[in-house]
Amino acid sequence: MLLALPSCPARLFLGFPLLPFLGMIVVGSVHGQESVEAVAKTKVVRSDPMREMQAAAMKQQSATWGHWGTDPRKYSTWVQHSNRLVPIYTFGITLDALRREGSIYADPKRLEQVYGYVPEGTVNPTALYYDQTDIYRLQAAAIEAGYSNVILMIFDGMDWQTTRAAALYKNGRVAYSSGRGNGLSFQDDRRVQTDFGLICTSSWTGKLKVDASSQTVLSTDFSRRGGYDPNRGGEAPWLEPPDNRYLIGLDREQPHAVTDSGASATSMTSGIKTYNYAINVSVNGEHVVPIARRLQAEEDFRVGIVSNVPVSHASTAAAYANNVTRMDYQDIARDLIGLPSSSHRTEALSGVDVLIGGGWGLTMESDAAQGSNFIPGNRYLHEEDIRRVDVNNGGRYSVAQRTSGQPGKRVLMRAARRAIENDERLLGFFGTHFDGHLPFQTADGGFDPAEDAKGIERYSQADIDENPSLAEMTRAALLVLEQAIEGFWLMVEAGDVDWANHANNLDNAIGSVLSGEEAFGVVMDWVDENNAWSYTAVIVTSDHGHYLVIDDPERIAEAGRKKP
Repeated sequence: MLLALPSCPARLFLGFPLLPFLGMIVVGSVHGQESVEAVAKTKVVRSDPMREMQAAAMKQQSATWGHWGTDPRKYSTWVQHSNRLVPIYTFGITLDALRREGSIYADPKRLEQVYGYVPEGTVNPTALYYDQTDIYRLQAAAIEAGYSNVILMIFDGMDWQTTRAAALYKNGRVAYSSGRGNGLSFQDDRRVQTDFGLICTSSWTGKLKVDASSQTVLSTDFSRRGGYDPNRGGEAPWLEPPDNRYLIGLDREQPHAVTDSGASATSMTSGIKTYNYAINVSVNGEHVVPIARRLQAEEDFRVGIVSNVPVSHASTAAAYANNVTRMDYQDIARDLIGLPSSSHRTEALSGVDVLIGGGWGLTMESDAAQGSNFIPGNRYLHEEDIRRVDVNNGGRYSVAQRTSGQPGKRVLMRAARRAIENDERLLGFFGTHFDGHLPFQTADGGFDPAEDAKGIERYSQADIDENPSLAEMTRAALLVLEQAIEGFWLMVEAGDVDWANHANNLDNAIGSVLSGEEAFGVVMDWVDENNAWSYTAVIVTSDHGHYLVIDDPERIAEAGRKKP
């Protein structure tokens, strides 16, 4: 069965079809104060094997232990997404109802309902994987069953291989080669009923031509359609054929579109397939309402969003906003904080109750992708918009921003306490000058990334001290959201996993998974501390994969054994 019924009676959730998803199974930073230079010198003495492996692989452009892309002779040949099947882990709910229904990929009629057509090569009578729209259905079913807290954790870009790499390093041994795996807390945690499955991430079609200013979809070129061919992609991510160009969209015989974060996140939050770069907009240009907004309007839920990359990036945008393009960052941010935007000109959205993330530190004079109403200044959340919503100026948000000389955790928690005491909303805005994201954590817990396909980043001690961690952001969000009377919906995004994989940086990828794991621990401990498992559903998953190939897992495990 899918859900452990809470003690409160099940409620009808307006706007969602009733689903037979009831029942259960039971199965059982503090950063150092050294300067960056001192840290670097310390690492030379004590050694950092994973960093050394990454640096050597980039310098030599080859590595016996792994590579990115389809050419095993070269370390870095693919820096984009893939259509790999990705993992899903659930806590407090299970996937049993989906199992009883069977995968939509085994049923042509249901496939056509989701895609609007039956993608070539996609029907698989033995399919055991589900679709990203099923993640939406899981959340809706939880609400229908009476759950009042829904927490969706997205490790952006974390496919099965990235998860395995992190487990190899953390465990220091080769512990598994298939299935759920073990060694990471979201693989091992058995404090409550839990489940594991695989998810297909395919979009409806590729990127379309749009106009951000008028918020219209201009293109009807649907030649690059979605789908998933298990004969080419594998029925499980550990069963992939070698040299698989299909999964990265380069198979000429079966060129299924490779998803982006906008289309995939929209599937998880609104339950539809759409085009790449869309934020809760259908291929016909129509707005769809994500589950968080439905819960806010119809159930009086509070809504929270947390990310360690810019707050208006695709995954967090799809939690609440509407836009024809994920690149219209300032307008997406306006949707998130309840200001008029290009997609909601006359009647602004209500705005989320908690928004904490990155984006601080990056300003631009122009940005054509954001349309004619772009304002020079911060690219992701404009300074004037922050001023307008600040409670000190008559707005609704207790605002915390990165502040020179002030620890980020302290700045954020001070604003969170004020929000709680005065029944205000919370807005936290942090980051670095490196495109606004928080400092990238490496596998050993430091903040000194090696060179990768995107270059190299170096952080000052201020960058480290003046920003909270993802776990600290998550804790602050939960403290504010737990004040909700009716319940809350929270998205927590470990967005740096995606950035690390785009850069082909395994040291950063492992570090980002471990950083997200710490935030996961905060979530699970919060539910325990509040004795809230009877009405809390936690879903941990990814929006898409990349293309890391692990050729020698023992080498990664060895680096973990030798870590400082």
